[in-house]
Amino acid sequence: QVQLVESGGGLVQAGGSLRLSCATSRNIFTINTMEWYRQAPGKQRELVAAITSGGSKNLTDSVKGRFTISRDTGKNTVYLQMNGLKPEDTGVYYCAAEIGVAKYRYWGQGTQVTVSS
Repeated sequence: QVQLVESGGGLVQAGGSLRLSCATSRNIFTINTMEWYRQAPGKQRELVAAITSGGSKNLTDSVKGRFTISRDTGKNTVYLQMNGLKPEDTGVYYCAAEIGVAKYRYWGQGTQVTVSS
């Protein structure tokens, strides 16, 4: 079992910034990939950013240059720094952890991000 606790969502004006945090109960080096997803109202959940156990990072094209994924291995915590927020970034943001050969994915409870125009 892995617990994921997200924090940092909120309401912000367009152009503003937020930093999301995801603390995991498991040693982060034993997790294949830590991911951030988002789900906008009426839309499918989409992968926004990912960081592997080796530290490789990936961002979806729509957030490149604005969002940054990072981690603090001492705290087993992953962050999503979101700058230059746009109304289309609005949604529930979920942290996920992919573990093991079977690539099972654990999910956090989600945190709401609302960007007003």
